[in-house]
Amino acid sequence: MARLEDEFRNILLSHTAPIEEDALTDNPAAAAAESSSSTSAAESSTAAAESGEEDRLSSSGGSGSQVLEETNLNLSDPIPRTGSSVSNSSGSYRSTSSIKELDLIPELAVYDLRSIAERMISAGYLRECIQVYGSVRKSAVDSSFRRLGIEKLSIGDIQRLEWDALESKIRRWIRAAKVCVRILFASEKKLCEQIFDGIETAAVDEACFVETVKGPAVQLFNFAEAVSISRRSPEKMFKILDLHDALVDLMPDIESVFDAKSADSIRVQAAEILSRLAEAARGILSEFENAVLREPSKIPVPGGTIHPLTRYVMNYISLISDYKQTLIELIMSKPSTGSRYSGDPTTPDMEFAELESKPPLALHLIWIIVILQFNLDGKSKLYKDVSLAHLFMMNNVHYIVQKVKGSTELREMIGDDYLRKLTGKFRQSATNYQRATWVGVLYCLRDEGLHVSGSFSSGVSKSALRERFKSFNGMFEEVHRTQATWLIPDTQLREELRISISEHLIPAYRSFLGRFRSHIESGRHPENYIKYSVEDLESAVLDFFEGCPVSQHSRKRSQ
Repeated sequence: MARLEDEFRNILLSHTAPIEEDALTDNPAAAAAESSSSTSAAESSTAAAESGEEDRLSSSGGSGSQVLEETNLNLSDPIPRTGSSVSNSSGSYRSTSSIKELDLIPELAVYDLRSIAERMISAGYLRECIQVYGSVRKSAVDSSFRRLGIEKLSIGDIQRLEWDALESKIRRWIRAAKVCVRILFASEKKLCEQIFDGIETAAVDEACFVETVKGPAVQLFNFAEAVSISRRSPEKMFKILDLHDALVDLMPDIESVFDAKSADSIRVQAAEILSRLAEAARGILSEFENAVLREPSKIPVPGGTIHPLTRYVMNYISLISDYKQTLIELIMSKPSTGSRYSGDPTTPDMEFAELESKPPLALHLIWIIVILQFNLDGKSKLYKDVSLAHLFMMNNVHYIVQKVKGSTELREMIGDDYLRKLTGKFRQSATNYQRATWVGVLYCLRDEGLHVSGSFSSGVSKSALRERFKSFNGMFEEVHRTQATWLIPDTQLREELRISISEHLIPAYRSFLGRFRSHIESGRHPENYIKYSVEDLESAVLDFFEGCPVSQHSRKRSQ
């Protein structure tokens, strides 16, 4: 028996070459494409979050970094990236037809191994035979693990990793897990069946297979388990969903490969991890809603531009919509929305009766937008200038609208009715801005108070008219100086608001100038009162909302 045991070991060792790398994938082209698309999607997602005319931050001041330091969301980081989502991958499988069994040992060697195993087991050396087999094949599995980049890390080690490192390991794990279950473990099971199936009455092949792969399988799934029970934070949402989708994809194959009674613990572990990942995703969404509501930054962004919170939340929501199908299955409850009569000043008052027909995921996304607006409304009150507060709200709600319009999935879930409400809100903010800024300026161009009348004569009071021109000049110059430093990042919105200002200001000034110019020019030093021609005002309006001082714009136009 000792001689047979040595021979059994030697044959196994002589045929325990590492699996060729090309064999460690069921579709090399798809794997390469998946890796490439993951990288390009991550880059484009980051670029989309950080670039573009409509996404540029105000270039003035260092207050932005202070805003980020005060927040409890990682707004200073790029938006959480996706791109390796199994649910969206053309190479994903949902049936056991994806299993690819390899011949790990040549047929003649398998025949010899089976012959030796029969003799050892019939002589009562079953335990020794399985131990020898398991020790050699475990080493082979470990070698394949190293090729796949699977490290031996404890759950504690994994939970102590920085998120960037963990994110990279998750992407690698998803690819490796498919290979392990569908190729590596499946091939080991086939080899056990070739050598041990039918020997005596006991399920020797099953026992031998479980002895060989149980440790590696637990090591593999411990990684996903560690992620599922780690601290929840918004940036982890999408990788957790990727892990969830990967396991959903693999569950039929796991149940097929580990169908033995002695492998129950492996199937149970995989199912429990899947459940915990689903719970983690639901919990992160709920905690994200609360984080958006409570985001505490108290420093107004310069120039009333788009707040980092708005960018972060809307990019986050856009990515959530990419996982619509997965989240629809995971999220069955409606959000805990506020009531119009709640009376709580720290939460939004919103009635959702008209949205009752929408699915829970759509309501969650709308609720996030509602609480984002609620938070932004509080931040708008940090501005001392009322006009700037309205401009800030206009910029941010307009950004929300553009993000919804830019995503087919998101727009479909949000719905055109609610989108129209959002559009109405940013247009109302634009109207409020114009009233707060220009009513006083245009009030200087009224006729009331300029005419004098008596028993013998009537006419225009030149002193009142001079004061009126001086008031207009002073108010316009202050608005011009201040609001040239304000910023509307969206080119089209900026142009629309300038046109609207010109449509109110220019005709009123032209008419006022036409009626009263002669009265000023007939007096002394008319240039002290009529400082602007109509063309000057038209040109000055082009300086508004560029985000830098007037002199810089004047130089640009002169060039």
